[in-house]
Amino acid sequence: MKAAKVALIVKRSSYRKFVIEGNDQVVSNLFKKRDPTVGRMKQSHEAHEGTVREVEEALDALGANIVHRGGPHTAIKGKPDLVVSVGGDGTLLDVSHMIGAKTPLLGINSAPLSSIGFFCGGMKGSAKTALTRALDGNLSAARLSRMCVELNGKVLEARVLNEALFCHASPAATSRYILELPSGHEEQRSSGLWIGPAAGSTAAQKSAGGKVLPVESSSIQYVVREPYTPAGGRFRWARGRIKRGAELVLRSKMRDAKLFLDGHRLVFDVTMGDVVVMRRSEETLTV
Repeated sequence: MKAAKVALIVKRSSYRKFVIEGNDQVVSNLFKKRDPTVGRMKQSHEAHEGTVREVEEALDALGANIVHRGGPHTAIKGKPDLVVSVGGDGTLLDVSHMIGAKTPLLGINSAPLSSIGFFCGGMKGSAKTALTRALDGNLSAARLSRMCVELNGKVLEARVLNEALFCHASPAATSRYILELPSGHEEQRSSGLWIGPAAGSTAAQKSAGGKVLPVESSSIQYVVREPYTPAGGRFRWARGRIKRGAELVLRSKMRDAKLFLDGHRLVFDVTMGDVVVMRRSEETLTV
């Protein structure tokens, strides 16, 4: 049997980043003082490192060919049959931006006591079982919708898995924009909007008052954050869903706005008159 080609993506723990490699004096001094803010950092690091060894040993025992090994922000090479991320949902989210619709992604939660692994199919202590089933094609999978985001007609990202946040550049300032939907349009003032596919509905969208969507739903949900309606009014479209094939359009009335995609790393400047369009992407993700 031909050996499976696997890309292994491993996160860098906070302890490794700040203490082992970064020699960050602030963090090091907190450790010396046994400050509670870093109390679990080393424990999580040790759990993560142990899981990395567990995954590597399992892949070796299974005869897999590791064609790529790197961090969550490196381009994947070697055309793997399976991509394995070792970390948590944050690592899986970062890796998802490098994967098209045809390559499955298996997340291994490396520190379950301190890390969320909702979309991870395996975890520390059972990595070999998950890897064996994934390589045999016997591990249950979900096909997740992603979102395509355009700015002034140019695609910024076609693989948004969790959400986009559109808001003023300052969190203390009011976000002003025109929301356009297939059913109508409305000028709004708020703290901004969350917009995203079903995979992100259990996180920020839910916290802002949205609904948890079925994980394989093809809908895009939008939720207005802290809507400002003077004199006791209300928005007609404070939250809702955009069905497959439809678009959500935002026209910025702000001179200095930001568009964040799947967290804080992918960020784009938006100014007055700019037009942001969001729709379901044709590129799904199999986890």
